[in-house]
Amino acid sequence: MKVAIIMGSDSDWGVMKAAVDTLKSFGVDVELTVASAHRTPDKVHDFVKNSSAQVFIAAAGMAAHLAGVVASLTTKPVIGVPINSEPFKGLDSLLSTVQMPGGIPVATMAVNGAKNAALFATEILALQDDVLAEKLSAYRKQMAEDVEAKDRKLKQTAC
Repeated sequence: MKVAIIMGSDSDWGVMKAAVDTLKSFGVDVELTVASAHRTPDKVHDFVKNSSAQVFIAAAGMAAHLAGVVASLTTKPVIGVPINSEPFKGLDSLLSTVQMPGGIPVATMAVNGAKNAALFATEILALQDDVLAEKLSAYRKQMAEDVEAKDRKLKQTAC
């Protein structure tokens, strides 16, 4: 199982590293590239058309048309990650990613939501991979146990 991550700029790496780390922690292969919907449209096209990934994550800031362009080139799931950028603190990226025309869907995460994009991609892949589904269940269980441990610790120190 593979997820392709395409970033509009290498400056997005600071955010998107969390997606790569999360996917790798589940044993999901990652294909990674930097390509711009506006500056290198042919590269975007070639990357999408030649990728063997089952899911795409597209991250971009400002005009953030990358996820929509990727979605226009494939019928595979596309997850958009709007990147926080000046001067609008990511609102422009969010709106550009979430406002897709009917017929070309993009699942949009929160601004800088790289980790959730990776988890959502993993959930999609887990629909056809029981081992991956079990890893996700264990991950959720561990998160709940961590919250309970923090609760006990807080009560011990505060009371």
